[in-house]
Amino acid sequence: MSHDSVDKLVKMANQIGKFFVAQKHPEGVASMTDHLKKFWDPRMRDAIIAHVDHGGVGLDPIAIEAVKRLRHRAGAAASGLRPGEGGADG
Repeated sequence: MSHDSVDKLVKMANQIGKFFVAQKHPEGVASMTDHLKKFWDPRMRDAIIAHVDHGGVGLDPIAIEAVKRLRHRAGAAASGLRPGEGGADG
């Protein structure tokens, strides 16, 4: 994905985060994660996950945390487990 595309995703994620930051932590992070899962195209999710994996430059803390949870969910789904089942955290 191009640098401009990643910049746009960062901007979008931060805008979404600003909306959900009004909720108490961790509910705001969970709500943002759900929003990304429901409304972002899988390619967009993959790109923002890769961006966080490379440092997440420009992302606000709530966005970074939500994307990390999104990555965890994606990994759990790929393995056939629900988040919190089995693996290192279950």
